[in-house]
Amino acid sequence: MPISENSPLAPTRCALGLGSNLGDPQANLEHAVQLLDQTSGLTVVRRSSDYRTPPWGPVPQDDYVNICLVVDTTLSPQDLLKRCLETEAELGRVRDIRWGPRKIDIDVLIYGVEKVEETDLEIPHPRMGDRAFVLIPLSEIWPDAPLGDGRTAAEALETCPDQEGVVKLD
Repeated sequence: MPISENSPLAPTRCALGLGSNLGDPQANLEHAVQLLDQTSGLTVVRRSSDYRTPPWGPVPQDDYVNICLVVDTTLSPQDLLKRCLETEAELGRVRDIRWGPRKIDIDVLIYGVEKVEETDLEIPHPRMGDRAFVLIPLSEIWPDAPLGDGRTAAEALETCPDQEGVVKLD
């Protein structure tokens, strides 16, 4: 019997943003993707190319490597966030400096069309529509991703600043 879209077992299409600028960033990202894909109730559907991106924020640091994932999940938004944080911890993420260098960072960007506003989780991610390091890889794999403000990822990318600093890696 097919699963109805309203069934609690039907997966939700989501987007995750990942970044790393410590150690071997590309290996860190690949390891994170593997750990996420091994999670019960979560399937990686698409992975963007790797992009070298300048650091964002006030802390001087090395460039990042960023990717986006499209995942299907039966996890709740909070459980998806919990799994992302667990994955960061498994890879040795230390949270000491806000916007500082990190071995891995995993953000829940989109959870279907749901809006979540909680102390530790805001979905859709409130600043993704202005960040080229998110929109470029997201548009590559899910151009019509709903940003929650009426625009798709591809539409937001049309007017997004700082795109010239985002370089696709081989």
